[in-house]
Amino acid sequence: MFDKQKILDKLKNHKPYINGYESMRRASVYIPLVRKDGEVYILFEVRAKTLKHGPSEISFPGGGIEKGETPLEAAIRETGEEIGSYVSDLNVIGELDLLITPVRYIIHPFVGYLDNIEHLKLNKDEVDHVFMVPIKYFLENPPQIYFNTVKTTPDKKLPFDIIPGKENYKFEEGKSSVFFYRYKDYVIWGITAKILYNFLEFFKD
Repeated sequence: MFDKQKILDKLKNHKPYINGYESMRRASVYIPLVRKDGEVYILFEVRAKTLKHGPSEISFPGGGIEKGETPLEAAIRETGEEIGSYVSDLNVIGELDLLITPVRYIIHPFVGYLDNIEHLKLNKDEVDHVFMVPIKYFLENPPQIYFNTVKTTPDKKLPFDIIPGKENYKFEEGKSSVFFYRYKDYVIWGITAKILYNFLEFFKD
């Protein structure tokens, strides 16, 4: 039997997320802030050269969210697995905006302090080395910004006969920003740079 009230109660208690997330890949990252000599630095990873995905790229610690795991739990777990930090040394400040990529990734970024960096023991299968950059440097050296065009390639099996315009229907194109930060011999770009840019926006005022 159709129970309208039951459906409305379910909707009332619903916590909105991302429409279609079930078919997307979900991941979390942790932006580690390190206090040193009166300044705050951001710690980055350089991914191992042997990795299949993104070898030698610069990233934040992070990875896929496992079943039954919250995004924050995933960020903390992955940070421990990759750079060997203790959970007690990760002091979470807050969460940044969700990042939805054109290739079906939902990324939950978290920011927090990383204490006792002398405890770190890098997982060399995933991380070649780490380096730190003062936040002040990024505020004084804004990124170069470019824009990729994102196009829709329609499935040839679409029922074009019931679509206005049929095969000539004009699917919209989009723009995806690409940020590049340079620090010494390092180039920070892609997803990592987008998350970094979002974090640095909090310092504008």
